[in-house]
Amino acid sequence: MTENLVYITKENFEAEVKNSDKPILIDFWAEWCAPCRMMEPVFEGMAPKYKGIVKFAKLNTQEEQALAASFAIQGIPSLVLLKDGKEVDRFVGAMPETILAEKLDVALKKI
Repeated sequence: MTENLVYITKENFEAEVKNSDKPILIDFWAEWCAPCRMMEPVFEGMAPKYKGIVKFAKLNTQEEQALAASFAIQGIPSLVLLKDGKEVDRFVGAMPETILAEKLDVALKKI
């Protein structure tokens, strides 16, 4: 498993997301989604770079449909940044690391 990356399920959602002492960026994805597969190396490559700043997490929307629905996910990949269990920002669609890092850095300044 990649450093600073967790996989979210209904069983660990409370501990990993709601009780996180750091902001958490959740990647909502599915195996059948080609843009999600394109984002995977970008997302996983960024996780170690933000260690201690942002926790990175992945949530499979096929396996955790109720959790995905609770975030009103309408398209994937969707990346949702949370702090103290509340949504700070949302990024939809595949994008290169430079763009995602820029968007994430701007969003972190809102916290």
